[in-house]
Amino acid sequence: MFDSLSDKLDQIFKKLRGQGVMTEENIKDALREVRLVLLEADVNFKVVKDFVERVRGRAIGSEVLQSLSPGQQVIKIVHDELVSLMGGGEDNSLNLAAKPPVAIMLVGLQGSGKTTSCGKLAKYLKAQRRKPLLVPADVYRPAAIEQLKTLGAQLSLEVFDSRADQNPVDICREALRYAALSGFDTVLFDTAGRLQIDEVLMQELVRIKDVVEPVEILLVADAMTGQEAVNVATGFDAHLDLTGVILTKLDGDAKGGAALSIKAVTGKPVKFVGLGEKLDALDVFHADRLVSRILGMGDVLTLIEKAQATFDEGQSLKLQQKLKKNQYDLEDFRNQLQQMKQMGSLESIMSLIPGMGKMMKQMEGAGPSEKELKRIEAIIDSMTRDERANPSIINGSRRLRISKGSGTTVQEVNQLLKRFAEALKLVKHMQKLGPKGLMKGMGGLRKGMSPF
Repeated sequence: MFDSLSDKLDQIFKKLRGQGVMTEENIKDALREVRLVLLEADVNFKVVKDFVERVRGRAIGSEVLQSLSPGQQVIKIVHDELVSLMGGGEDNSLNLAAKPPVAIMLVGLQGSGKTTSCGKLAKYLKAQRRKPLLVPADVYRPAAIEQLKTLGAQLSLEVFDSRADQNPVDICREALRYAALSGFDTVLFDTAGRLQIDEVLMQELVRIKDVVEPVEILLVADAMTGQEAVNVATGFDAHLDLTGVILTKLDGDAKGGAALSIKAVTGKPVKFVGLGEKLDALDVFHADRLVSRILGMGDVLTLIEKAQATFDEGQSLKLQQKLKKNQYDLEDFRNQLQQMKQMGSLESIMSLIPGMGKMMKQMEGAGPSEKELKRIEAIIDSMTRDERANPSIINGSRRLRISKGSGTTVQEVNQLLKRFAEALKLVKHMQKLGPKGLMKGMGGLRKGMSPF
């Protein structure tokens, strides 16, 4: 996410950190570089100009020039102003306090990820103990209705039974009435994609808005389109008065222009960001966390939230007891691997840890890759339950069977078993040194699981 922007800002900040004394001149030089970097990231020109002026106004004040570490102070000012630029400190949560059923409209261009975002938002609401009804109101795109029904089936959520030959306004009116009679507290309307300059289709959205009276009208915008996403938001807002934005494809090669510009230009907050294709790849937007990730400072709060949502506390305590009793086996390790996969890709998890994102790039190939972790899981899956619980029984013929079953070599199976045994010995030794030693041992266990 924003790799190019992060790398270029990091180079500028390295120069600032190395300067013992700051003058107005070298502050101006640094901000000139920041300005160019933001423009290259496709941030709106007026937004960049105002941002740089605000930073300059604060940076040439006494809080920087008289500071013991002026370079760090400038970096802090840039951080704070970026957070402010993206609406940090403002309440960007969904308005769900209205009388049910609460209507939420999703609008946007075709291909922006609207239908998938509808499913993701439904999953998020379900986790919040809401009872959402999904309404497919896109009668123009082939298979759009079936796509939403498929997503509803995956989430075990009801999808309103609409047809492609119906009028979208009638679909939404009937769906809202059905939701009120059937006990749904939230209704998500997946409208058809359209250009903001298409007046006929935009007026159709206005009629749907008049019928369902939504408390939220969320624009689903593709972050990959940069400033164009801001133009789209401005056009839709003029017709519908948006309440917020969902930025999709933020896990791709997004330059950052949309995320950094959209709030400043439209005044509408980014409420969610899409970080992948899976239905759980939707995060509540926090400006301060995103800025920390852009500036290479990690995002520990998001990492903690992901871990709390993924890992069962009771199961974690059981694993701790197993480690203490030297009963931790390959079955336990495989279960932990599967839980980690639910948190997202290894790269996305590491990017949340301060400094680890850059370290992963510098040490490319030094740690276990996604492919290698899948191979480890395949080897363990090819073992019997007895073999996972007691790896010492795995003789030559069993290793051959396991390698064939997992599509690996006997040597790779041997390496996994050897390193697992060595890591367990390390844990046992470190337990004698107390909690700090145990943490080191677990680090060795994880490291030891990259045998390839």
